Amino acid sequence: MKIILARHGETEWNAAGRYQGQADIPLSPVGEAQARALGERLRDLPVDRAVASPLGRARRTAELALGERSGMLATDAGLMEIAHGTWEGLLATEIAERDPDLLQAWRDTPHEVLMPGGESLQHVFDRAWAALARAADGLAADQTLLVVAHDAVNRVLLCHVLGIPLGRLWTFRQAPTTLNLLEGPDVDRLEVVRLNDCSHHTPFFGEAVHRAL
Repeated sequence: MKIILARHGETEWNAAGRYQGQADIPLSPVGEAQARALGERLRDLPVDRAVASPLGRARRTAELALGERSGMLATDAGLMEIAHGTWEGLLATEIAERDPDLLQAWRDTPHEVLMPGGESLQHVFDRAWAALARAADGLAADQTLLVVAHDAVNRVLLCHVLGIPLGRLWTFRQAPTTLNLLEGPDVDRLEVVRLNDCSHHTPFFGEAVHRAL
């Protein structure tokens, strides 16, 4: 099986460095353009199934990427972004003033952090991996699944496939509408073929770096 794991396009909150979490923030015009560019990238590739987070920014990205094939799209709440609790809606700079120690821990030892009123990375992994397994269930060896989710969701899934601890999820990036290609006989035996491929909208040295999830 082949799994194309994508992130949603950019939002105004992404660009501003505002923590979104599970707040349902729509794509910005830039994000819509990125999603259409993703669609061009995928236009000639077979996609047999597609699932997205129900949050609008991920669902809309999937719809634009699939184009005329969007009728196949399903959603799964297990793919929603990490719940940031009381951080949601705040700028990274505001969190740095309000909760500097926890923010530093989120950067240094993220696997040990329980978001205030929200989730931990382990919580996110447990529900997201189950969602991935549901989406891939019964997928044939020559079939392809498109999954459109979020930064933290993609990172925890990729950490698991790569065999690295959740505490190292900041050691790679997930750009807007980036593509990660996973292949294997089943979800428990996947290999990473491509990681953070955003060449459909970004120059080789021009990747956008967001300051918040």
